[in-house]
Amino acid sequence: MTGTRRPGLRLRIDPALRLLLHSRHRSGEPVVPHDGTSTVGHVIQSLGIPLTEVGEIRTDGTPVPAGHVPRPSPCADVVVDVLPVARPQPPPVRPLRFLLDVHLGGLARRLRLLGLDTAYHTERADEALLEQANAERRVLLTQDRGLLRRRALWAGAYVRGGGTEEQLADVLTRFAPPLEPWTRCPACNGALAPVDKAEIAHLLRPGTRRSYDVFLRCRDCARIYWRGAHHGSLRATVAAARELLDRPGPPPEAGGPGPVRQDRQSSE
Repeated sequence: MTGTRRPGLRLRIDPALRLLLHSRHRSGEPVVPHDGTSTVGHVIQSLGIPLTEVGEIRTDGTPVPAGHVPRPSPCADVVVDVLPVARPQPPPVRPLRFLLDVHLGGLARRLRLLGLDTAYHTERADEALLEQANAERRVLLTQDRGLLRRRALWAGAYVRGGGTEEQLADVLTRFAPPLEPWTRCPACNGALAPVDKAEIAHLLRPGTRRSYDVFLRCRDCARIYWRGAHHGSLRATVAAARELLDRPGPPPEAGGPGPVRQDRQSSE
């Protein structure tokens, strides 16, 4: 130690976590005063890093829980190493269920395409998100660090990436969930089920009736899906997700649709 500064906690933040620090702490190793009453978890969160993103914590090389209170040293800083959560992360609940905040609508549709139980609302206050995540035991996915630092939240994860594809890759590599493509409605998260063409023929435009014979319908919102013009890009998304997880499965041709709402019929 140099000068007259009293010894404190010197935090060595793993590079994978540095983007979560408050901007004033992103260069060098933050040193914070320590009076012997604050837990390491509290100190880490005060720097901007939600504990949802933290894996192992070590003080002077010894692994400790987030609730550990380091003993002050009279002559040197206590070194705290902060490591990111392991990937893939063991799921906090099985089957894995997600809840996304209002800014992640594109990601919600991708996760549903892959068959993952994904709740999403275009408008939902923070308190309502916390309540739903806790009540339904869903992992809250968000880019709001403050929301993840809320003590009431049972489980959450910070979503990295500015675009939907980056965000999807981040969630898949973090949780490595089992995929069941073409089983959930991208619009509402309901379960998809095969439906006879004759049962829905009156809802289809003439070109769709002539060109397609295999349809799925959402059991919740009644939207109808088939292998329309966008099926190729959706199939590519499914294939990329499987490759990312290196998990074999049925060929992506087996299923997959372009959506149509019954109240406005189909788009060719």
